[in-house]
Amino acid sequence: MLELKLVNFKNYEDLEVSFSPQLNCFVGMNGMGKTNLLEAIYYLCMTKSNFGTNDRQMVRQGESFFRIEGQFAQNDKIVAKVIPGKQKKFERNDVAYDRLMEHIGEIPVVMIVPDDTQLVSEGSEERRRFIDTTLSQLENGYLKMLMSYNKVLKQRNAALKGMGKSGYYDDRLIQTYNEQLLTPADFIYQARKKFIAEFLPVFQRFYQVISNDAEQVAGEYISKLAQESLKKLLIESEQKDRILQRTTVGVHRDDLKFMIGGNPLRKFGSQGQLKSFVLALKLAQFEFLKQQKEKKPLLLLDDIFDKLDRHRVAQLIGLLLEQDFGQIFITDTHENRLEKIVEQYATNYRKFTVENGRVLG
Repeated sequence: MLELKLVNFKNYEDLEVSFSPQLNCFVGMNGMGKTNLLEAIYYLCMTKSNFGTNDRQMVRQGESFFRIEGQFAQNDKIVAKVIPGKQKKFERNDVAYDRLMEHIGEIPVVMIVPDDTQLVSEGSEERRRFIDTTLSQLENGYLKMLMSYNKVLKQRNAALKGMGKSGYYDDRLIQTYNEQLLTPADFIYQARKKFIAEFLPVFQRFYQVISNDAEQVAGEYISKLAQESLKKLLIESEQKDRILQRTTVGVHRDDLKFMIGGNPLRKFGSQGQLKSFVLALKLAQFEFLKQQKEKKPLLLLDDIFDKLDRHRVAQLIGLLLEQDFGQIFITDTHENRLEKIVEQYATNYRKFTVENGRVLG
């Protein structure tokens, strides 16, 4: 990314900033707008917030719209024009996309934030989201199938809930939804299975580097579709689904099981190991996207000092710059802390001071 322009986005009224092609550091106190800059870049790439923030919450207070423009390499200009509840348009070189999903994957991106530890410490939803975000950037067909599956799943769950309230069970309607779930579910399962098999060795290599070969780590993709077809699983779970009024089997229940030293990571991993594990997952995500897309994703690192101690941050930045991870954006609350580490490795970098919606540097 060469340049970013914001109008009415979060706490930015009107901003235009140019970037280094290698490393960009945003420093400033909490609440000044550092993370908002990373969120704007992510939004341009993925058409949505990394944090699950809805579009209304991204409009500057008192305004009705926001606009984000990014100038990328090869004279690629991406513009997002959003009036929440009325319009959400993405343009590439002044030509609007017919569907937002067509843009996903055109500019690959990986974002690392302190809350990423939820990937290993919370429920399966975060781990499925990690897989889906990666695969959606790799293959537009995957995102299409995922959206199709989720749409039918939502309809089936609504029908089960409605039938529970009315006391009338419409078997034919449920069977119709069952049939509509089969094709996208099989596609998603096969794509996830293939991805995990190829991804895990990349992840393990990064973990060994970050942890200095401290321990062995592993992962396993968990899905009931490995044993039975979804068609059979839906038949077997019919009574359970009726009682609970929701769909209890399918790829929306899949998970990733993480191990460290042969033991479950969630139970036996220390805080340092959890942080190293998540960091290795995200860097492997970057490497996997780079290999598959044959282009380097943008790498966004938000408040990494909250995630790692100073030594590990220095080790990480050294790894990123020595292996040429492409264009990197980092935020930090301490003006000199990050710069002292960066100066050891980088010659081509820019430091920006962020203060109350203004960016200086």
